[in-house]
Amino acid sequence: MTARTSPTERQKRVGSELHRMRVAAGVSAESVASLLGVDRSRVSNMERGLRPISAERLRSWACHCDCSDEAYIAALTKLAQPEAVGWWERYRGVLPGGFLDIAELEANAVRLRTAHTVHIPGLLQTADHARVIFEMAVPPLPKREFELRMVHRMERQRILMQEEPPQFWCVVHEAALRMQFGGRAVVRAQLTHLIHMSELSHISLRVLPVASGAFPGSGQTLVYAEGAVPALDAVQIDSTHGPEFVYGDAQLAKYRGQVEWMERLALDPEASRQFIHDIARQL
Repeated sequence: MTARTSPTERQKRVGSELHRMRVAAGVSAESVASLLGVDRSRVSNMERGLRPISAERLRSWACHCDCSDEAYIAALTKLAQPEAVGWWERYRGVLPGGFLDIAELEANAVRLRTAHTVHIPGLLQTADHARVIFEMAVPPLPKREFELRMVHRMERQRILMQEEPPQFWCVVHEAALRMQFGGRAVVRAQLTHLIHMSELSHISLRVLPVASGAFPGSGQTLVYAEGAVPALDAVQIDSTHGPEFVYGDAQLAKYRGQVEWMERLALDPEASRQFIHDIARQL
């Protein structure tokens, strides 16, 4: 099997964990290669996410590196060997890879904790609201890609309605609620949808009012995805050139602290629903 030329974020994460495990144990790449019966370049490609690793080899790798955390090994094995091909793979080659990586991150998360200052969370956007967002792309999107992004966005939202959805905790700044993207009718429908979705037991939507004052971070959309074990948590940040993914220990601690700070400042879910209702009534 030839090496991949462009690994997904999931594949890169698995490789990063293999590398971190080996380095922490002080084990050389040559030693792992000898254990697995492969050459050193293959080990390097595994650590870069360019080559897959079987469940058997991953467990051998962990044992060789004296990793005894069975919960972590099991979760990493599951991440490395998905049970099925994700629905997002239908968009491979027709949408930017980052869109697919976001969907895969959401699918593998136990809980999603998000913070939004200007935009409504993508998983809670109405179709009309999402359409306005994609119409603002610079440069303008070709019609086919525009429609594909719309369908992909709506399909992503199914994760919140599946039989066993992840917990979805989001903090939305008042500014995002008052942005009149698409005009009053579109905004009113979007706010009504937020209220409806916030009543689901696995969704916690909390508003951060302007009156709460300053908050940490630079204002970009932040998604803290909790994995099956804390060691496999990840953060996704929006940027003008596409999503960025981080999962270093120091970075995770920083962004976790940022989300927790904003959660402390935000209204509770019931007060948030009333706050959104009041804004909708003013339109």
